[in-house]
Amino acid sequence: VLPCHTNHRGELSTGQLLKWIDTAACLSAERHAGCPCVTASMDDIYFEHTISVGQVVNIKAKVNRAFNSSMEVGIQVSYEDLCSGKHWSICKAYATFVAQGPLGSKVRLKPLTPQTEEEKIEYSIAAERRRMRLVHKDTLKDLLTRSPQETELETRDGSGAVPAEKTRVESVELVLPPHANHQGNTFGGQIMAWMENVATIAASRLCHAHPTLRAIEMFHFRGPSQVGDRLVLKAIVNNAFKNSMEVGVSAEAYGQEMSVSRRHINSAFMTFVVLDQEGHPRTLPMVAPEPGDGERRYREASARKKIRLDRKYVVSCKQTEVPLSVPWDQSNKVYLSYNNVSALKLLVAKANWALAREKEKVRMYTLEEDKFLSFRIEMSVCITASRAFSLLSNLRRRHEWDSHYVSAELVQKVDDDDMIYHVVSQKLRHENKPQDFVILASRRKPCSKGDPYVVAFRSVTLPTHPARAEFTRGETLCSGFCIWPESEEMSKVAYYNQAMPGYLNYVTTNVAGMVS
Repeated sequence: VLPCHTNHRGELSTGQLLKWIDTAACLSAERHAGCPCVTASMDDIYFEHTISVGQVVNIKAKVNRAFNSSMEVGIQVSYEDLCSGKHWSICKAYATFVAQGPLGSKVRLKPLTPQTEEEKIEYSIAAERRRMRLVHKDTLKDLLTRSPQETELETRDGSGAVPAEKTRVESVELVLPPHANHQGNTFGGQIMAWMENVATIAASRLCHAHPTLRAIEMFHFRGPSQVGDRLVLKAIVNNAFKNSMEVGVSAEAYGQEMSVSRRHINSAFMTFVVLDQEGHPRTLPMVAPEPGDGERRYREASARKKIRLDRKYVVSCKQTEVPLSVPWDQSNKVYLSYNNVSALKLLVAKANWALAREKEKVRMYTLEEDKFLSFRIEMSVCITASRAFSLLSNLRRRHEWDSHYVSAELVQKVDDDDMIYHVVSQKLRHENKPQDFVILASRRKPCSKGDPYVVAFRSVTLPTHPARAEFTRGETLCSGFCIWPESEEMSKVAYYNQAMPGYLNYVTTNVAGMVS
């Protein structure tokens, strides 16, 4: 990091870092595709540290999975201090790139074959991240529609509020050859850097200080721009919370002819904080939104903040840190489903499974880790994979074949692939009352050839179904089924369960005796 890369505080400018991230990711994508690639989107990025002059930035990019014409690239950014030799993580990002042939035509990508355990995990979960991206907008719309009381205008004293209009920034950039990529289009990293610049100015107009960027919510490129275009960049503070503010920023393009309508290129939401001398976030002034669109943006910013907190709570936690039963609501439903499915896929991809017992072509494997003892029961069955998937994903029929289940009531249909059930099971040994569970069941069909059908279970809490005296409330952190087609009529079915230490109290024999 040289002085030319930094801001007035001698810290690496976020815009410069975004350029480097986009360059590394594009190189990785083009190495796999063998042809030019363009940035389609960049997922949320959370910046953990700032980087100073003289420190070294390490950026690693790797294609996690190739779909038909798009691919997900995972990027890890860290920095090292050459004097102390210490390393720190800065952020982790996921970008989507699209391969382009002659005249902008789409190119069908060759599939990627993961080799290591880590590559298999990222490959498997990439499909679930892709699903989450596609429903991102619907999550916000749903929250605003169903929970208006959570996103109402603040009622605290706003006498000292700053009119949002005072934070508005508009800038025009002429796209020159140094701003273009090797295809003649405006470099995606450059557009992101310009957007970060105007957003920083808007944020500083609210707080009259130098703000620090903490998070960026998904860049989505809606179309290209070329050398000679004028890029209009607009930013405004949408909402200010106690210690952070959200700035909305957009980029539009037009050519030399002013009469032609502007093309919407990109939009993003950036979260800033203002740090005091000790590095703690300062309290920020309130924002007074403009009537109409300003109030809409204000409410949407509140909804996005709730979604962001839920997402960070559910998705960013390590599996061992996620509470057993997470409260389910409209704002975190997508991320709970993501966590549910990705946790099971993570378990499936583990490499250290040990065969504990095999009996009548049913194999039982165990996996011992620090806090968990996991089980995998596997068998081949004479039934199509799609039929097995249909039967195993319907918990209301499970009592027909599983003697431990007494009943399963469908409490809520979240969507076509995610359901919440209240399950009642038999009395446990040494217990005088039956167990009950509130379970989120997430089912996923294969994304591409070779993928399994997945049915994932995890406990959630619902205010409508609190723990009751007549039951012992049970919890499951991660369990479910994976089904692989072996032929037209045969399937391999595997059941997984990640058991917490408390579960082992019910085990009276050794692990190999647990086949039942």
